[in-house]
Amino acid sequence: MPPVRYRKVLILGYRAVGKTSLAHQFVEGKFVECYEPTVESTYNKMVVVGKDEFQLQLVDTAGQDEYTILPHSFIIGIHGYVLVYSVTSLRSFQVVKTLHNKLYESRGKTRMPVVLVGNKADLSLQSREVRTDEGKKLAESWGAIFLESSAKESQVTQGIFTKIIEEIDRVDNSYGRSSGCHLM
Repeated sequence: MPPVRYRKVLILGYRAVGKTSLAHQFVEGKFVECYEPTVESTYNKMVVVGKDEFQLQLVDTAGQDEYTILPHSFIIGIHGYVLVYSVTSLRSFQVVKTLHNKLYESRGKTRMPVVLVGNKADLSLQSREVRTDEGKKLAESWGAIFLESSAKESQVTQGIFTKIIEEIDRVDNSYGRSSGCHLM
């Protein structure tokens, strides 16, 4: 059995988009109805992806806006990012674009493992402000994975965190491939 690998993932997004609900649903398998704004919480869960076992540490952050200054703790030691917006909030979609740009700049414009999540997909079509194709297009422009989910109905919740682990390995293992550079 290969050794357990450690992965630290940051969950970021505008306030009230469902970051904490996604983390709770993934770790505890339940949806929490009551809402208290998160300051910062950490969750741990063992996850098996393929033949490998991972100790996944999720850092659930407070809601961000475009004026938020990202602390170094959002960059140093973080393996991947789950960026969350609500499909019922165009504002949250705009904020997630700004957060991605700030992360990209802060990390020195290196490739970074990202899963973009449009949450609250269970809500009625009339309340939707961000179309699925807009989310897909944004994720493609980043080279990221895109998923729509519902923390309330547990749609795709497990898949989000499996995908970020796969994405971390894909990005980390792609460095140096076919660079055409050889050390002599």
